[in-house]
Amino acid sequence: METLNTLLSTLSGWVWGPVTLILLLGTGIYLMFGLRLIPLRKLGYGFAQAFSGRRLTSQAGDITPFQALATALAATVGTGNIAGVATAIHLGGPGAIFWMWMTALVGMATKYSEAVLAVNYRETNSRGEHVGGPMYYISNGLGKQWRWLGVSFAFFATFAAFGIGNTVQSNSVAQVFSESLDVPTWVTGLVLAVAVFLVIIGGVKRLAKITAKLVPFMAIVYVVGALGILLLHAPAIPAAFGLIISDAFTGTAATGGFAGAGVMMAIRFGVARGIFSNEAGLGSAPIAHAAARTGSPVQQGVVAMLGTFIDTIVICTMTALVIIATGVWDTGETGAQLSAMAFNTGLPGPGDFVVSFGLVIFAFSTLLAWSYYGERCAEYLFGERVVMPYRILWVLAVLVGAVANLGVIWLIADIMNALMALPNLIALLLLSPVIFKLTRQYFGEAGKHLSK
Repeated sequence: METLNTLLSTLSGWVWGPVTLILLLGTGIYLMFGLRLIPLRKLGYGFAQAFSGRRLTSQAGDITPFQALATALAATVGTGNIAGVATAIHLGGPGAIFWMWMTALVGMATKYSEAVLAVNYRETNSRGEHVGGPMYYISNGLGKQWRWLGVSFAFFATFAAFGIGNTVQSNSVAQVFSESLDVPTWVTGLVLAVAVFLVIIGGVKRLAKITAKLVPFMAIVYVVGALGILLLHAPAIPAAFGLIISDAFTGTAATGGFAGAGVMMAIRFGVARGIFSNEAGLGSAPIAHAAARTGSPVQQGVVAMLGTFIDTIVICTMTALVIIATGVWDTGETGAQLSAMAFNTGLPGPGDFVVSFGLVIFAFSTLLAWSYYGERCAEYLFGERVVMPYRILWVLAVLVGAVANLGVIWLIADIMNALMALPNLIALLLLSPVIFKLTRQYFGEAGKHLSK
């Protein structure tokens, strides 16, 4: 087992090494400039489209644009926003947060492009549901000779879902209840499994209705809790921003329990944790956006890019500022423990509840959204007959994840995540002319709509 762990750790470090991170970041930069910065320039327009798209219309699709965004956010707003941010600061110093921001800004272009292609190349299955995602825009956009690439994505995503989207999440929730309330892990796993089953058995429409209510609620509770702490530590906020920006270019000296980090460590862990948090480039979110009721791929694209902005620029920033402003960032703690320490320091009692609540609700929402992602990928590979067996297997995995030791499973899932990103990034680059053309057509060749 130790040999297997060592082998998987080495493989994980390789697939998530500089080449993959540069490809993820480079694709985002290329798309951002190819789109003439429209994801940044049309941010307000995106929010307007999201709020106006809260009701069902007669357009093709299964769920509202807002529900599609909520489902995608349900998958991305998770442990990365709490534990991932803290880990980035612990390993890369406060400067890592600056590089998380940069990753998110170019990631908006990636997420926009994924959704544009997902809607443009989606299909309708025999149940009348709209299905799409990287496997469909690879085979429909690049042609049958590229179908192997779509199959590769679907294969890696089907199995990655059981790691990042299932067992890791249920294990995190079980540990929180075990440590804070002494609840047996199997009890937590059973309750979670039943709750997940009751939602996913109703298909994408029931899942989307739940996430459309759950995601705004959980985000508001977490952000309000963080803002409360920041108001109490308002004088420290300018210095926190200053530390983030200065350390991004100078590195962070050893202090307190912090071992110190150079600029390259800040960039490496900022980019890696940023991608882990918002999933821009992995190809997961477009599976949800493909089901949206919309008359234009670009309309859903500007809604989709909000997911990266909300996840990283808003929620991750709240976590980072609380950790730095409360002065606990250099204590030597890491992960969820560091975030919990920061919130409890800033707001003794309620602060600890905010982190525990956030971990539990964020993880539950991730379980729901990734069940849909995995199901759609399995359906692409094996046909519609696999849907119900997959849902049953998903629920059983929730229970197993709560009680199991996930060392090997986490490493395998980490590798699968990187491998599912590669086919998606290749497709985004090859289909970028389509993305640019659809964008120009929507906003007008002469910039007719850009002044809106």
